[in-house]
Amino acid sequence: MAEPATILVADDDPGLRESLERLLTREGHRVVLASDGRAALERLQAGGVDLVLTDLKMPGLSGLELLHAAKAVAPDVDVVLLTAFGTIEEAVRAMKDGAWDFLTKPVQRAQLQRVIRQALERRALIQQNRALQARLEALLGQGTVVGLSPAFRRLMTLVEQVADSSATVLIQGESGTGKELVARAIHQRSPRRAGPFVAVNCAALPETLLESELFGYERGAFTGAAGRKEGRFELADGGTLFLDEVADLSLVTQPKILRVLQEGEFERLGGTRTLRVDVRIVAATNQDLAQLVRERRFREDLYYRLKVITITVPPLRERREDIRALAEHFLRVYGAKNNRRLDGFTDEALQRLEGYAWPGNVRELENVVERGVVLARGPRIDVGDLPDEVAGAPPLPEGALTIRIGTPLAEVEQRLLEATLRATRGNKTLTARLLGIDPRTVSRKLERWDEESPGSAGA
Repeated sequence: MAEPATILVADDDPGLRESLERLLTREGHRVVLASDGRAALERLQAGGVDLVLTDLKMPGLSGLELLHAAKAVAPDVDVVLLTAFGTIEEAVRAMKDGAWDFLTKPVQRAQLQRVIRQALERRALIQQNRALQARLEALLGQGTVVGLSPAFRRLMTLVEQVADSSATVLIQGESGTGKELVARAIHQRSPRRAGPFVAVNCAALPETLLESELFGYERGAFTGAAGRKEGRFELADGGTLFLDEVADLSLVTQPKILRVLQEGEFERLGGTRTLRVDVRIVAATNQDLAQLVRERRFREDLYYRLKVITITVPPLRERREDIRALAEHFLRVYGAKNNRRLDGFTDEALQRLEGYAWPGNVRELENVVERGVVLARGPRIDVGDLPDEVAGAPPLPEGALTIRIGTPLAEVEQRLLEATLRATRGNKTLTARLLGIDPRTVSRKLERWDEESPGSAGA
């Protein structure tokens, strides 16, 4: 059952206060009383009040003054004014200042019930929307990475290892694999987590604009520079600067980045004062930087400065075990965002998702699930709700496990064991029999992998 609402009644007439207390208590509400506006404000500041009923004319602090104070102290709490006939015009003006409604004395019970019900329903709706927004923001939280596969676990183990250091990190991977999410995960697990995370897409800005964005500029540095502007390096001071698509940096900008990495200092465009910053650089690219170095399109010294630690994010086709977890995650996100309650995916839809090659990686999967949420006609996303290229993908053969040539043998073993456990619904004895090993071996391996994996499979 829902908690009873707490209604604050403020009136200098003790008879009216007691009468309203009896009436509201019989209606199932919790009632607190105040004999004047100042006492009401003190009780409101203490919190826990859902609605205020106040007389318009009170000594010390009037109902109108209480209304203004309430909007500052507890803006979500509505105020209903009680007024005598001669002050109706003032009550109407108070409505313009944010009062929920006004009632004339003597108060009619039915009218009071209606006004209170509507005000409390509005408050409940506001709280529900706020909770939904908080849930959505949590689901869409920056740095959210999801996965269950051995490849994902290995990736997150490396993220945990490098997060505590101040070393520069180079994240490599195909477009759409989630390189920025990995960068955010590093930042959020680092001692710099309280500082800013500032992202710059080096491919999205022309050379001249990129430099002004990175280093800032002084007034008059160029046409249109009407005032001083701080650059991204300054904004990221004490935190992390993420340089996405770093391979697209021009040969003119590269040495300036190198100087910041080596010396921690730079000048704004048009400026003469040297600025110092404490910034950790995390860079990302979907290109082969080593090849660009050989082609003299990328500075070798900057390359080695960036790749102190290299993290490679595997494409989605090489971690198909994560497709289901990712799809369900995006379903929750976009279901909340579009106010759609869906029970999940049909088995056939999941088979198509797992059988598709995903050339656009996680970003493509996210878009497909969002489309399915919007178009779904039933309680679950079905094949007909998927794009043609995904719906037409041949499902993986039942029990099939796709392993790329060159996958470490230890990973092959882990993926095979975990896939077999899923097929047997966690039955270790049956899993051991199918794989021709001792059940105790299954338990030992699972315990060892749990100890070696990061704190959470999905963060």
